[in-house]
Amino acid sequence: MEEICSVAWRKAQKGEQAGWKLLLWTAVAAFVFGLIQLGEVPEDMLRVARNKVHSHKASGDIVFVAVDDRSLREIGRWPWPRRKHAELIDRLSQTGVKRTFLDIIIHGRSERTDDDLLVSSIEKARNVTLAVSARSVTGSVSNPDLLPPIIFSRHAKLGLINFAYNYQNAVWRIDYSRKVGSNQVPSFAGKLANAAPKPGQTFILDYSVDPSTVPVVAAVDVLAGRFNPRMLKGKDVVIGTASDGIGDQYFIPGWGKMPGAYVHILGAETLKSGTPRYLGWFPALLLGLGACWLATKRKSAGQVSFILGAAALLLTLGPVGLEMNLIYADVTPALFAVMIVSTVLAGRRWRQRGLVNTVSGLPNLSALRANKMGQDQALIAARILNYAEIVATLPADQERQLVDQIVSRLRVGAANRTLYEGDGGIFAWFEDSSQPVGNHVEALYSLFRNPARVDGQPIDLPISFGVEIGSGRSLANRLASALVAAEEAAHAGLKWKYHDPETLEDAGWKLSMLSQLDSAVDKGEVWVAYQPKLDLKSRQIIGAEALARWTHPEKGPIAASEFIAAAEQHDRIGKLTDFVLEQAVSAAATVNRKQGPFGIAVNLSARLLGDKGFVLRLRAMLARNGLPAHLLTLELTETAALAGSGSGFDMLAALRDIGVNISIDDYGTGLSTLDYLKKIPASEIKIDQSFVKGMLDNRSDLVMVQSTIGLAHSLDRKVVAEGVEQQAVLDALVDMNCDVAQGYVIGRPMSLESLMKRLTSTRRASVA
Repeated sequence: MEEICSVAWRKAQKGEQAGWKLLLWTAVAAFVFGLIQLGEVPEDMLRVARNKVHSHKASGDIVFVAVDDRSLREIGRWPWPRRKHAELIDRLSQTGVKRTFLDIIIHGRSERTDDDLLVSSIEKARNVTLAVSARSVTGSVSNPDLLPPIIFSRHAKLGLINFAYNYQNAVWRIDYSRKVGSNQVPSFAGKLANAAPKPGQTFILDYSVDPSTVPVVAAVDVLAGRFNPRMLKGKDVVIGTASDGIGDQYFIPGWGKMPGAYVHILGAETLKSGTPRYLGWFPALLLGLGACWLATKRKSAGQVSFILGAAALLLTLGPVGLEMNLIYADVTPALFAVMIVSTVLAGRRWRQRGLVNTVSGLPNLSALRANKMGQDQALIAARILNYAEIVATLPADQERQLVDQIVSRLRVGAANRTLYEGDGGIFAWFEDSSQPVGNHVEALYSLFRNPARVDGQPIDLPISFGVEIGSGRSLANRLASALVAAEEAAHAGLKWKYHDPETLEDAGWKLSMLSQLDSAVDKGEVWVAYQPKLDLKSRQIIGAEALARWTHPEKGPIAASEFIAAAEQHDRIGKLTDFVLEQAVSAAATVNRKQGPFGIAVNLSARLLGDKGFVLRLRAMLARNGLPAHLLTLELTETAALAGSGSGFDMLAALRDIGVNISIDDYGTGLSTLDYLKKIPASEIKIDQSFVKGMLDNRSDLVMVQSTIGLAHSLDRKVVAEGVEQQAVLDALVDMNCDVAQGYVIGRPMSLESLMKRLTSTRRASVA
């Protein structure tokens, strides 16, 4: 193996030997991860997913009597007078319910008659539990206003309804009981399940219980007697609110937003199934670290993947069996540890493989880029021009034979030369720049005149070389330059070629052109030229097309086709279009004030059809400059119009609604149909200059122009012919009843000042 590969392998082996360090740092990171509870969100998501695996019905022993929207409509706005609560308790008692839990805060005094009725109902029922609300979900209650008045609680039991909720407004844990004043008050869930009070302890709710299976009766139906009494007889009943307008809504993980009463009921269903136990995250972490330790001891990538994959699967799905028995454990710290080790080990193996060509065993181009020792040497790249075609005809096991013959020729005269192999028949190496590189490459080229032989079959090996002497740039850039030189040599029919630094300058200009264009707009280097448009009936200049021009301070005029195409391709056309529109609208307004009616046309990029703010900006421009909308025409290429989406058509319709004219530019270059032209809200068709210029010499072009004029007029649309450069063409367009012409025979693109002079002289000549 070459020296750089040996170094890479030694580093990889050293990394394997240091597996214990990886394990130590992973354990520390996972421990911190668990301590600060970074895995809360994914832990919740995993538990919800597992709950779906073993979801089951509620016991049916607890019924929810819901104060829902229908109850509020029929009885009246909330809060209800206490006589209604009294009536509800009476109805439930008559039905024979086991216990009634009022999940509605009763504090302070109200109307004395109502209070007396509620006291009487509670006393007669002897099975009512009233809600106690704590201001803090972590501390004890000392504020008497948070307790039911003594007149109510004398004959009732008390239950705690507070619980902690998270970022999702979801409740994952409930207290068994909590100290309220000098007494331990059980939670509603604990009391519903007849669980023993466990001061200071909480339990995890089992959200695998499907809340939709909890029996529900509307409070108004209980009051009106519209229910089956057997549904409630012998059952525990929770009376609570179920209207968004009242509030008391929580997120039930895996089931969505529901009334808070469901939290109490599902908590009670959990305790009815057994006593939940929470193991924390440390046991799972030990399991995960054990799997990580086994993985660091294995050399086989397949074994490593199996161990870590099995560990991740066990940690993700294994808790299902535990949770079915109300045993809960957090697994995200362990999964985090497995992820760290998986990533590091995969990165190590990728780096090992990433430096060697899998076919030849030679170091690859990534190894070349990493070899800092070659920074001061000449870099030579060789490309076998038909390598892909050759390999396509060879059996898979014979490509190595081909590469061996290529390598043996490239090493003639330097048997110890380190060759780097890339994909597609690319080879490269470093050479002492003090030696005559040209003679060396010429000699190598001559060796490839003779065909190679693979399994007795002769194979020609056309080759080209590129040389980069050294420029202080990165090896990646130097290699790219050498490969470009080899490619240019092949296209030019040369044996080899030096890298030309001017190529870099042109490439740099192209890469920076768009950023320079944005700056040029701000600096005033971009300006607008105006090409006049002639009305063929009146023979008057009736408008102009606004064209963007860029005069670079160093490179001079930049072709519009170059910078506009680049701006459209990279979605940077918006700023340029807004600039041209502002200048054009302002110019047209100036001409109109001095010369009379004068229209202006501006090209509209298809990329702006999805810009929702464009219509508003355009309306503001027209208002700001005082230009009537009907004097502005936006030209959209036929290809862009054909590719328009529904939103694009909406944009065009919005433009027409404010009075702006739409023109289909370069007509004839796309694939328009009559039906499609009828859908596009255009008032003008602009025939592409390629047809106009050749219509006197090419019959098909002439037919195209004639048919387009006839079609447009049949659709009540105006026709503009662009590219008119001969008087004979202009006369022919007049005979065809074309509406407007534009081209060099009428006028070249010019500045606004020149256009104003042209219009003034034309008007004077017309008057004379």
